[in-house]
Amino acid sequence: MGSETPLHLPVIDFSNKNLKPGDPQWDLTKADVQKALQDYGCFEASFDKVPIELRKSIFKALEELFELPLQTKLRNISKKPFHGYVGQYPVVPLYESMGIDDSDVLEKVEAFTEKLWPQGNNNFRTTIHTFSKKLSELDITIRRMIMESFGLVKYIDEHLQSTNYLLRVMKYEGPDTEETKLGLNAHTDKNIVTILYQNHVEGLEVQTKDKKWIKVKPSQDSFIVMIGDSLHALLNGRLHSPYHRVMMTGTETRYSLGLFSIPKAGHVVGSPDELVDEEHPRLFKPFDHVEFLQFYYTEAGQRSQSALKTYCGM
Repeated sequence: MGSETPLHLPVIDFSNKNLKPGDPQWDLTKADVQKALQDYGCFEASFDKVPIELRKSIFKALEELFELPLQTKLRNISKKPFHGYVGQYPVVPLYESMGIDDSDVLEKVEAFTEKLWPQGNNNFRTTIHTFSKKLSELDITIRRMIMESFGLVKYIDEHLQSTNYLLRVMKYEGPDTEETKLGLNAHTDKNIVTILYQNHVEGLEVQTKDKKWIKVKPSQDSFIVMIGDSLHALLNGRLHSPYHRVMMTGTETRYSLGLFSIPKAGHVVGSPDELVDEEHPRLFKPFDHVEFLQFYYTEAGQRSQSALKTYCGM
């Protein structure tokens, strides 16, 4: 399934108090972000604005959520593909996940919580909402840096307002064997930016441009930042959207969660003219992300080597 390599993802520190647009530290960090995303499509981020107690609480919340009866978890439904409950898949039997739309909006988290706990669950609601709000600060910082890097300052506000968040929470059962088993198939994310956080159980692997797999081993106080196909298209191919997968071994359960910034339904994703020239012809037709996602989950989309190219490539 690909050869292993001792390569490591770049680590970038976002904890500096002076990390504000226009400051020298901002520009240095921005250059590191651009290089990491061009080389790998992802990096490890140190970010101290999520307190240690909140980090611990988030995994307690996930355990409590996944311990609910299946019939209760099935109440997590969505019109958008892969936004609701996913489980019971024969191809990836170790994997189970749920989605919380607009997890940075307290009322939306409250509505999700009441669906699963009609009697209420204040600890769960507060933990999910606070974690998402803190992590959205990192997402906004990174996206500002990316837009600046490519001379798209005048589009920053429009870009930030064109997205909302999905918090995807995931559980991977340990396969109870030392033989490595597939936790989640190799795929690229379809959104703008993904920020991943996991417990101590490893499993995430990222594919490099030369098709080697890196075993990602983040520290307990860092996050994995990864770009998706929609940002790859928005930037006219300037940044790499990496394939990644989860491979499981042993007996321990792996919990992880990802904050996904996603183009809103109806918003058209397209490269600004500034990124199109003779050297960089336009790669993709403008598209609606929700319609692209619907195509991705069709038989043709699943068969495609690149669903994005098949769907809207020039």
